[in-house]
Amino acid sequence: MKRKIGAVAAATAALVVLAGCASTPETPSTDDAKGQDITFWLMGGDTPDALRDYLKTEYNERTGGTLTIEEQGWGDALAKLTTALPDADNTPDVTEIGNTWSPTFTTVGAFSDITDMVDELGGDKLLQSFVDVGKVDEVNYALPYYFGSRYVFYRKDLYQAAGVEVPTTLGEVTEVAQTLRTDSLSGFYLGGEDWRNGISWIFAHGGDLAKKDGDTWASSLSDPKTIEGLEALQELFTTGSNAPVTEADSTPWVNINTQPEAAAPEAATIIAPGWAHWSIGDLAPNPEDETKPIPTWNDDVFGTYVLPGVDGGVAPVFAGGSNIAISAASKNQAGARELLRIIFSSEYQTMLGENGLGPANSDYVSALGDDQFAQALIESALGSKLTPAAPGWAAVEGSGLLEEFFGKVNGGGDITALAAEYDKKIDELING
Repeated sequence: MKRKIGAVAAATAALVVLAGCASTPETPSTDDAKGQDITFWLMGGDTPDALRDYLKTEYNERTGGTLTIEEQGWGDALAKLTTALPDADNTPDVTEIGNTWSPTFTTVGAFSDITDMVDELGGDKLLQSFVDVGKVDEVNYALPYYFGSRYVFYRKDLYQAAGVEVPTTLGEVTEVAQTLRTDSLSGFYLGGEDWRNGISWIFAHGGDLAKKDGDTWASSLSDPKTIEGLEALQELFTTGSNAPVTEADSTPWVNINTQPEAAAPEAATIIAPGWAHWSIGDLAPNPEDETKPIPTWNDDVFGTYVLPGVDGGVAPVFAGGSNIAISAASKNQAGARELLRIIFSSEYQTMLGENGLGPANSDYVSALGDDQFAQALIESALGSKLTPAAPGWAAVEGSGLLEEFFGKVNGGGDITALAAEYDKKIDELING
């Protein structure tokens, strides 16, 4: 999950020192949860109030204890977790955490071992990429809370006018973009520094951002398969997109919308998280705020498809969402485990889906609905992939190196030389 944070490397280093003092207590029994008051940290406002109220009520009914939910802002969450997790008197008993941050905490002992609960909480029905990123040496410390995913939005009217069909391979994505592109229209709008979408081309070609050799992680931008994916991405950007080479995370949906007063769109195709569909459509004036026109989806104008793989099928995209874990320093391990049982229950998993959050357990994805957005979300997420489960990955993300690298690649740079240069830079951070 994309989160902008400051001083990531410093905070990570502090966590290593502090969490070294924490140790996971012996496995408690269910009876031990009776009367325990616990605290659950949620990140941001993604979990609706109705779901929070359900958790509080259900926890009280099961244990007689009180569940206090505290919302933390993503901007300072890393610093707060770094300080609070090792402190038994102030730690949240259970916490949500961005999926790409999980390795930073799991590798230093900040979370409790919940391997014995995995089968009970969903087993192999849990989203595997999220399970993997919360695991160290086959021990489970964090499990998926909810998922989001990325897929393609396109202008049906522009495709039809140009006589092109929805692409079925990744190579055809570039061909379609080249056909549609004009001086004022991106066939496929993709920011030059937007690595979170760009890595799909690496994954689709069998490459990775980093690999583990024994106990050590190393950047793998120079791997031949990664290079192949970067070459395909560079071709798409240089021949099919007019997006700025310096644009990283952005709002590409503003470029595909039909504009007020019939202004021409700037993009025929974009890739974005599934929730972006609420911001896509025919724009109408907003009587309450003229700077924020109201979009209304129009099936005659807009469509969706999952990003196809090299030989068809589905390309692995970067999955958004969060993991959940129990603090190793918590004095209320039994109560924390009971909360996990509630969160992974059929009732709560269904509630997640009904509120547009991808359930951790694939048995309940039908709760998302059956419209085109739900179908694209489910199809793309089930083949999704996460960033490397390296202890220093949060520091890599916070350094800006990936934005620099992808911007230079998409700017037409020598991919082999750039890969070697940035492998060295990333290797200095990736092992924590």
